[in-house]
Amino acid sequence: MLARAERYRDSWRLRIPPDPGETRRIERWLATARVFLAISTLVAIRMDPTELGHSWAAYGLFVFYLANGILILMLLRRREQSTAAFRLLVHAGDIVWPALISVFAEGPRTPFFLFFFFVLAAAAYRWGLWETLGTAAAEVALLWIEAFILGIVRLHTGAALAWSTFTGLRVNLREFDPQRLFMLSIYLIVMGLLLGYLAEQQKHLRAEKAVVNRILSRVRVEAGLTGTMQQIFSEAMSMYGASRLVVAAQEAKSHRIFIGELNKAQNGAPAEFQWRDSPPRDAKNYLEDFPGDVSYASSRKNGWQIVALDAEGKPAAGDAAPIQRLQEGEPFQSLITMAFLFGTEWRGRVFLFNPSWRGERQEELRFLLTLVRQIGPAIYNVYLLHRLRRRAGAAERARVARELHDGAVQSLIAVEMQVDVVRRQAEADKPIGGELGRIQGLLREEVIKLRELMQQMKAIDVDAQRLLGVLHDTVERFQRETGINARFVTDVEVLDMPQRICREVLRIVQEGLVNIRKHSGARHALVRLGSSPQQWNLTIEDDGKGFPFAGRMTLEQMDEMGKGPMIIKDRVRLLGGKLTVESNPGHGTRLEVTIPRGGDVPHEL
Repeated sequence: MLARAERYRDSWRLRIPPDPGETRRIERWLATARVFLAISTLVAIRMDPTELGHSWAAYGLFVFYLANGILILMLLRRREQSTAAFRLLVHAGDIVWPALISVFAEGPRTPFFLFFFFVLAAAAYRWGLWETLGTAAAEVALLWIEAFILGIVRLHTGAALAWSTFTGLRVNLREFDPQRLFMLSIYLIVMGLLLGYLAEQQKHLRAEKAVVNRILSRVRVEAGLTGTMQQIFSEAMSMYGASRLVVAAQEAKSHRIFIGELNKAQNGAPAEFQWRDSPPRDAKNYLEDFPGDVSYASSRKNGWQIVALDAEGKPAAGDAAPIQRLQEGEPFQSLITMAFLFGTEWRGRVFLFNPSWRGERQEELRFLLTLVRQIGPAIYNVYLLHRLRRRAGAAERARVARELHDGAVQSLIAVEMQVDVVRRQAEADKPIGGELGRIQGLLREEVIKLRELMQQMKAIDVDAQRLLGVLHDTVERFQRETGINARFVTDVEVLDMPQRICREVLRIVQEGLVNIRKHSGARHALVRLGSSPQQWNLTIEDDGKGFPFAGRMTLEQMDEMGKGPMIIKDRVRLLGGKLTVESNPGHGTRLEVTIPRGGDVPHEL
């Protein structure tokens, strides 16, 4: 047990600085337990005063202990953090107190023996194995010193009774009993060992959790895949003191091999993580035949010493051949390997060259298995999101190109043809005013289309405080640019809409106005935003020619028939809302959107 705990202490994970907030919480819990223990003891003494031999000094000591516990609790509640010196001073008082109260009590046969266990538990809770054993040794030393002193006093006073008066106090001048003290010392040492070992195990688990959380915090979507891997691998190199890190990954479909490497710069900080394409033959050097899912290999005079674990954390057979093959191209003395698998698309292995740690090998490798299982999906999610963003960007660029080709480019070709007609008419001295008017109208139309396209491409930064003003400006600009009489009305004074829903509402209004200009032939348009305790209500209506159907249709009905505004339907579906379209051919259209207050929209890609 001691050897295993010592290996835990040598682990790099236990060198993590303690969390000040957790330290403060521990001290508060201990202070509360101290006060509760003092109150319980006073109640026990009240029920049976003979436990202390009716000693008023003992009563005073217990009252002092209670007051001390309350003072410590008040200080911890008022102070922002607990210093090491303060914790050490409090713990020293807790060590002295059990030995002091045992002067007035009957030893282990009294409930006051709980004070010995409390101070051991406090040491285990605060620190670990060796501090708890040190506390037990200090208690044992104090008990032996106390026994010698009281034995000498008993001999000199010649007291014959179990309880005698000494300097005005009723003190237990019991006869010196080495066997009893020896057994009590064994109890305390064994209890300190047990509590300390359990505390060391808990400390070990907390440290692992802190490491995983710290590495997961390095995952940044905005940093991209390479930036995220640089952060995570830099942390891994720092933890294990490796001189170099290499990651080899193979794509399942193309079988291409990608090699990434990270070296330590001259100042000791990791350099920039870089990828490079590698020939297929590198698959055997980096990916094939390595022992286990995680392994550690170190060079010895008689060959390689290998410790390997499979995916379930069980020991696996170790073959030195792949390690020797890898060493031919990259000299090293020790090596850690970790295999990973990202879905069905990527497989690979991470190599840490010349790592240094003093912890127990299999325990470290089991932790690396856990680390890969928790960090791997986070990296894979960054990769998937990065790929989705690329695809979304490509789709958006294709849409913009299509809009420009079908709109602006075609219109410019038409303008060129009409300009050629005007030039010929001018050469023939024919009237050209009508043709110039048509060219001007066509150019005005394309300017409006390009502005709408720019608005759709522009990133929206709008929240509940700005949404009403932005909607009013959008409708007003629509009226100014198109000549369609448009208004925005609302009965909402204070809007409490989440920001992401605000963005979608603005997009719906923009798309609705674009559809009115393009397809309705309307002279009037109205945008209305309302609110109720359960939902928000958005209405867009016009007096144009309407949809090619009559009556009211829901979102589901329009999906079945393949009708309705596609973009608006997608955005309403994203919000978890409801869409109703009321069409009256020749008289106009009314779109009603209801958005539940409990709804939300995922982050945009």
